[in-house]
Amino acid sequence: MASPTHHRPAPVETDSGVFAKVAAVLLGILVAVLGFFALMMWADARQSRDAATPASTPSEHDHNTALPLNSFAGVVPENAVELAAAHKPSDATLPPLAAGELVKVHMTLKDMTVEIAPGVKYNTWAFDGHGAPGPVVHVREGQTVEMTLTNGGAIPHSIDFHAARIAPNKAFRDVAPGESFSFRFKASDPGVFMYHCGTKPVLAHIANGMYGAIVVQPKEGLPAVDNEYVLVASEWYLNGDGIKEPASLDMAKARSGSPDWTTFNGYANQYVNHPLTANPGETTRFYVVAAGPTLDTNFHVVGTIFDRAWANADMTSPPQLGVQTVIVPAGGGGVFDVKIDDEGLYPFVSHAFAHVDLGQVGLLKVGNPKGTMSH
Repeated sequence: MASPTHHRPAPVETDSGVFAKVAAVLLGILVAVLGFFALMMWADARQSRDAATPASTPSEHDHNTALPLNSFAGVVPENAVELAAAHKPSDATLPPLAAGELVKVHMTLKDMTVEIAPGVKYNTWAFDGHGAPGPVVHVREGQTVEMTLTNGGAIPHSIDFHAARIAPNKAFRDVAPGESFSFRFKASDPGVFMYHCGTKPVLAHIANGMYGAIVVQPKEGLPAVDNEYVLVASEWYLNGDGIKEPASLDMAKARSGSPDWTTFNGYANQYVNHPLTANPGETTRFYVVAAGPTLDTNFHVVGTIFDRAWANADMTSPPQLGVQTVIVPAGGGGVFDVKIDDEGLYPFVSHAFAHVDLGQVGLLKVGNPKGTMSH
């Protein structure tokens, strides 16, 4: 006799089971919806990015550009070579010493557009109305400087002399637009010093071109030389390429210390196209100020060694002898002598070569050499 077949009773679906199935279906639908919206957002972002990217994004092989390409570094017009040749370079020659016991200096601040590289314009706040840097002040130890500042700009400004021993809240105070202010200080410390606008935010005021150099000669003087040049190193941070319309300050780049251009005396590479000069056997003196606002200048002359170097603008101590490169810190200065016997082209640079790539380079032309430089 066959054994009976046993059938398990069908499970009874409880309310909790029904709820789980419904929840799983709803969860699947939700995941699908979220995936669809994520896909749509990705497509929109990519379309926006592609629209914002110029069709002719410069490549690293474009002869009109220099890295890095995440800024406007090195971007110049097609006729940059002609513009560079036509540019009138800033006169780097040290001006004569001021006469008299009281030296009166008057600067008028102006908002003005200047060229900082071939075809590249920038909206500066300028000392003495001629762009960056401001005029070189040249005095002797012991003279009294009377500084008068007239604000012809649109916002408050001030002037801070690193060569002065004076209460900043009294002498370096803000001057309102349309007003003038005077103060005096005794140039008691020999050296090459920076001056700059000290109005908050100081980073923005210096980055916009408000800086210059004051040279205070020691009473007994320095060893005689044949040529004397003043170089003020600085950085430019642009919110555009400055070609179709003038650029202004990009504060985010300034805060990160990522400049588009670095220069000597306000204009990229100007002393490459228009070299400073010396004759064979002459000694040339460089007064160097690193205006920053942030980066140091590692001063070096290619093909020679400094015969004398007064680091940190200290002209009271004996100079360093036979040194290759000297750091000039942001806000600092140094004095450097080189005697060059052989005719040739001698580049002067910041040996932080990223700065050279961005324009902080020039040539000392000794004699009448032929050829060009690779630096």
